[in-house]
Amino acid sequence: MKRMKTVCLFLLSLCLGLGVLGGCAESESSVERAGEEVSDDEERKTFVFGDTTFNPENEEPDVNPHRAYSGWACIRYGIGETLFHYSDSMEMEPWLAVRYENPDERIWVITLRDDVTFSSGRKMDGEAVKECLEHLVETHDRARGDLGMESIEAEGQVLTITTSEPKPAFLNYLSDPYGCIIDMQAGITEDGIVAGTGPYIAVSLVSGERLELRKNENYWNGTPGYDSITVRTISDGDTLTLALQSGEIDGAYGLPYASYAIFQNDDYQISSCATSRAFFLEMNARSAVTADDAVRQAIAMGIDKEGFVNTLLQGNGYVAAGVYPDSFSFGGDAVTAEAYDPEGARAILDAAGWVDSDGDGYREKDGTKLSIRWLTYPSRQELLLLAESAQATLKEIGVEVVIHSTADHNSLRVDPVAWDVYASAMVTAPTGDPEYFFTTHCLDASSANNGSYHSDELEKLEMELAATFDVSRRADLAVQMQQVILDDHAFVFCSHLKMSMVSQASVSGLTAHPCDFYEITADLAPVS
Repeated sequence: MKRMKTVCLFLLSLCLGLGVLGGCAESESSVERAGEEVSDDEERKTFVFGDTTFNPENEEPDVNPHRAYSGWACIRYGIGETLFHYSDSMEMEPWLAVRYENPDERIWVITLRDDVTFSSGRKMDGEAVKECLEHLVETHDRARGDLGMESIEAEGQVLTITTSEPKPAFLNYLSDPYGCIIDMQAGITEDGIVAGTGPYIAVSLVSGERLELRKNENYWNGTPGYDSITVRTISDGDTLTLALQSGEIDGAYGLPYASYAIFQNDDYQISSCATSRAFFLEMNARSAVTADDAVRQAIAMGIDKEGFVNTLLQGNGYVAAGVYPDSFSFGGDAVTAEAYDPEGARAILDAAGWVDSDGDGYREKDGTKLSIRWLTYPSRQELLLLAESAQATLKEIGVEVVIHSTADHNSLRVDPVAWDVYASAMVTAPTGDPEYFFTTHCLDASSANNGSYHSDELEKLEMELAATFDVSRRADLAVQMQQVILDDHAFVFCSHLKMSMVSQASVSGLTAHPCDFYEITADLAPVS
């Protein structure tokens, strides 16, 4: 067995080596086609980044922020920037804007920087931002609902935005990756490339495979450290690990946790931080099985979160109770979730009439086997680990888990008869405000309410949250809203992610951020 593993690793390394040669050939031919002469020094200023998540499976088919979740790729890879952004402590700061005023609850007056140009060469002024935001809300359902814009007026570098109703989190939503400011006059190419204001310019894109960037020579906020960057989608974690070891790539996001020990030496740098990215379950209210509250509660009690985090994630995460980590003022330590309690789960199922009458180890009721169709996807390696952990512990209480991990999950999750439990991952508070998760996942109007969950109480609390400007009261409401969905056993929050990025020692400035969407910046550079 050991010899077979060695042979497999040798063959994989050989394939990677051939991939390196192929990649070099492609890079050289691209330069030749562009008619450029590249010196040795310039070649050394090329950065190759491997990422498991940049693909259509994660609703990131390209870098157009006005499409699905592609804004994440736009901002992560240094193409686009938003009017405001977040500090390391998740405090909002001006970015493409210099200041704002909120003269009444529906009016936002935003003054823009006067020294920014798009990569197209056009000056970023009020009219350009107006065009961008108007197109955003025309084409992006989530943004339209979040922002609730009624009108935009532009005069020089000043925008005056009026919302249809009070929007206390308006600036937070503008700082979502979909809020990247792009030049609409330059257009959006067929392959989803846009002209932004960031340190790098997208020059070619093959969806689900690679993105080529070059330095923005006219960047407003410093000098980008690399002449060119290649982002490669490498969905398999072991392949990503070997690519970093072999030097085929210079940095990586999404490595398997078992691989981190390999890179804990002077040849590499690891940057880590806690984030609000949660790995969680949604129950399908339309399923005959998970419509039963006893089943939902037993599932919540039958998942060993501690074991998952400490054993399978090897400590690279934090046990979750609610939507947000404990570090948030409205975090998990303020709510009560079901504890891991197999005996209690068995008792609940017994009382609800779910019993193992045929002795096969799994319960039945009225002739229906207690079998859970568990839908998830492979690009987040933690999700398959969670599925396998739950499969083992739920079997102990008589629940069968049938795992379906597929890149096609986005088409299946909207099918009411295709699944019972959907396990996914998301940054629950990317804008530092608690409303985001509820508006996307839990309300009647939510775009990603995959399980068709409904709660009169939650809808009422959201109405108050949506109109509340006081930060302390917003936190109180967020705690109440979390408790509602936990008491209904509609969602189970298993862990929060400790985000890590690894780079070669020759690289500086690849730094993890709590919001999980600032990665490639002007500070990324070769070590001098």
